[in-house]
Amino acid sequence: MAWRIGIDIGGTFTDVALVDEASGRIEVAKVPTTPADFGQGVMTGIRQALDGNAIAATDVALLAHATTVVTNALLQKKGARAGFIATRGFRDLLELRRSSRADLYDLLQDAPDVLVPRRWRFEITERIDAQGAVVTPLAEAEIPTLIDAIRAAELQTIAVSFLFSFLNDAHERRVGAALRHALPDVQVYLSCEVLPEIREFERASTTAVCAYVGPLLAAYLDRLQRAATDLGLPQLHVMGSSGGVFDIKEALRMPAMAVESGPAAGVIAAALAGRQLGRPNLISFDMGGTTAKASVIAGGEVSVTAEYEVGGAGHANRWMHGTGHPIRVPVIDLAEVSAGGGSIAWVDPGGALKVGPHSAGADPGPAAYGAGGTAPTVTDADVVLGYLDRAALLGGALRIDSAAAERAIAADVGDKLGLSVTEAAARIVEVVNSNMAQALRIVSVERGHDPQEFSLIAFGGAGPVHAAALAAELQIPEVIIPPAPGAFSALGLVASDLKRDFSRTLYADLDGVDPGRIADVFSGMEAEGRHFLDSANVPSERRALLRLADVRYRRQAYELTVPVADGPVTRTTLEALAASFHAKHEQTYGHANRAEAVQLVNLRLTALGRLPGLTLIQRSDAALARRHSREVWFAEIGFVATAVHWRDGLVPGTRIAGPAIIEALDSTTVVPPNWRAMVDDLGYMRLSRA
Repeated sequence: MAWRIGIDIGGTFTDVALVDEASGRIEVAKVPTTPADFGQGVMTGIRQALDGNAIAATDVALLAHATTVVTNALLQKKGARAGFIATRGFRDLLELRRSSRADLYDLLQDAPDVLVPRRWRFEITERIDAQGAVVTPLAEAEIPTLIDAIRAAELQTIAVSFLFSFLNDAHERRVGAALRHALPDVQVYLSCEVLPEIREFERASTTAVCAYVGPLLAAYLDRLQRAATDLGLPQLHVMGSSGGVFDIKEALRMPAMAVESGPAAGVIAAALAGRQLGRPNLISFDMGGTTAKASVIAGGEVSVTAEYEVGGAGHANRWMHGTGHPIRVPVIDLAEVSAGGGSIAWVDPGGALKVGPHSAGADPGPAAYGAGGTAPTVTDADVVLGYLDRAALLGGALRIDSAAAERAIAADVGDKLGLSVTEAAARIVEVVNSNMAQALRIVSVERGHDPQEFSLIAFGGAGPVHAAALAAELQIPEVIIPPAPGAFSALGLVASDLKRDFSRTLYADLDGVDPGRIADVFSGMEAEGRHFLDSANVPSERRALLRLADVRYRRQAYELTVPVADGPVTRTTLEALAASFHAKHEQTYGHANRAEAVQLVNLRLTALGRLPGLTLIQRSDAALARRHSREVWFAEIGFVATAVHWRDGLVPGTRIAGPAIIEALDSTTVVPPNWRAMVDDLGYMRLSRA
């Protein structure tokens, strides 16, 4: 048998999912995340998964990993000693930013700290103009002085971003070659290699982010690969934020591509489930230990955006501009809130109950875990209300201290608000559900979609606990609980194709541009894409090169990305591109002006190496069925004796009327009163109103 392994690091647990390519059999291991050394938890989980299922390392065909190293380095400001080289006069480009603000009326709001201190930002004499012509030749005599300054500062990495290098990269590449020759131990990132696109600040910011996190990512992946090799496992692949995996070499060439790899994997798994179930319209909802993420899959297509910021104080509200460091790389369009099982509940000075953004994380974790945590969390509230087992989770492997959960909620919430423990726990759940409903609205209603036309697919350790309440809030008719929901993002890792995105700026009006110019740019990117697929040994029958373009109306500041048809680029191709843009503009903003000229800004190409397809199946055995009862609180009726079922014993065709609790090793599903659950032929659970 050939197995695929996916590893996803969460705020509380590290999930390892194994899938047999032939049968679709799924096995899951969950171990506590190890914040001091994430790799330790990863390797512990892999060993536990292999040993527990008697799988030999030599039977593993794919090893894929979603890493949080990049995001954590930015959030914790623990990146490398990075330098920055700019065109003379533009040393402070990283300070200029955009005028966007997270809070329009907060006059004391601080912008995120610049990743490169001013003393490590350098200039060199050169200038390219907006047409790509050389205005001032490169002063090569200044390069040795730069090298001496970098060496004296003991910098680990350097970002180089010159004006208009996306049109003419000769100066940037010459400086890069000199630095790499003289400083072989210093990682050099050139903006013309990282992001050859228009917009000087975003290009410089993306390059600086790569330089800031590159050495940390390299050290982490190197340690992990060596440990995996020692076990006899294959080459490690990393999940990209746009929904595909690539090898370590590609990850280190463009570290910014690994910023949101975990959440991306969950959306990819949701899209796979939608194809299996014949559900092209899904809202993906992933609630883990520290955050909840939502994304829309419309017509079977995952939504991708290049408007993304990372590492600022508003990271939990990342759809807001002005909160972090912009990176112009394709990222699956997600809304994310600080609402996970470990999110801490607290009362502000005005007496308002808040949940998040701080989290108990994996260490010490929720009070109910008995590991030293004393702050009340969402998990503690779920334990008090009976949604989670008051004795143990993870099939008995994680003992639960329900009395500690009650004490934490009483001390920090109940006593301060004059509420009983039950009332306080119910308020915590109400607040966190409201926060998560906001994220669901952002990716659906605010993107022009009607939630009633979608199904909600819920996963993550805590997602199925809260999913039905959220569906009721947004009038979503159906909730889908997939196989292994607690490790579903890890499953997405093994269901993802090899993928690499390329881009080039070509600024022109569609009605006047020579189609041959566009064909030439696509041809260059296709050569790069084929090289990537050659390096990954992808057979020709599993290759795909997808063409896209960023287009806009004249005088618009931002673009929409639409597909470009295969085949020769002709005037008909461009007319079809314009028509697709008008349609997408109308769907996105509610209007379109088909008489207005359309401008081309960027051309994009996605190189895909398709892996053999998987069928995800929740296997069950009636012999494993067991049922008991416990008191569970629901807003409609208070505490009520509620049937508790074990999911592995629910065979296809099983129907369960709410209120009910359905437990599994990795997650718990709550079926409220007036709801019902049904198990389909693949073992997916479908929840709907009775």
